Amino acid sequence: MAARCAGSPAQSLKMNTTNQLDVPRGKYQGMLQIFAFNQRLYVAGAVLLVLAGIALNWLAIEPVWKIALAACLALTAFWMIFSLVVSHWVYDCSKIYHWTWLAETLPQPPRHWANIHAGLDESSPALHRLFPGTAGTILDIFDSREMTEPSIAAARSQTTNPLSATSADFRSLPLAVSGMDAVFLIFAAHEIRRADSRRQFFMELSRALKPSGCVVLVEHLRDWPNFLAFGPGFLHFHSRRTWLQTARQAGFAIRQEFSITPFVRIFVLQKPL
Repeated sequence: MAARCAGSPAQSLKMNTTNQLDVPRGKYQGMLQIFAFNQRLYVAGAVLLVLAGIALNWLAIEPVWKIALAACLALTAFWMIFSLVVSHWVYDCSKIYHWTWLAETLPQPPRHWANIHAGLDESSPALHRLFPGTAGTILDIFDSREMTEPSIAAARSQTTNPLSATSADFRSLPLAVSGMDAVFLIFAAHEIRRADSRRQFFMELSRALKPSGCVVLVEHLRDWPNFLAFGPGFLHFHSRRTWLQTARQAGFAIRQEFSITPFVRIFVLQKPL
């Protein structure tokens, strides 16, 4: 039976989530990962703060420029600190990696599912524990031609995933037609930068899903909360409108939508019967 996208949680998922489903994580693991993956930006920001501070104190600058420079310094320092605070909130303190929200989203365990990532996989072990006795496929869709952000290269080089994945082309997934009950995209799909590529990818997801099957999409958005949290870095994310447009172009219905913290949005997309 295909996984449904609405309704009350099935008893099996309730029972599983009472156990320790979340893979053990360090108290500050998420925040430290964000710092490590974007270390060059944080180091550059720190150097900028030092040099600008010297300029404020020692160079003869017009008062108006001193005020402007001081404002830029304050904003840079704010984003450097607040981005790490938000990362700690989202990845270390929220319920994202405790998975109760997923139990509430899928009332029936999907018998066949796929978890798709771009090199950093922190969810597959929990999904296997959440859905015991089911068939799970893990795909790594990293494409160096499409995914050029330095942070993703850093993530791939600095982390070791606990479960092996099959390398796959997101334009032609190695999944049978109508073979999946559910597909999970957890902080991964935004790495596909071009609109045409995202549309091709979501068409592939639709092809692989059974009728009434679900895509669970977890993403930061290009919105005001993430701008306040990450500054110009929020441009790395896509807007809510973009995700909804991409989903509808691929024929998905938006069955459910909710937030975990002000910075993370969950979309549950359903393939029509």
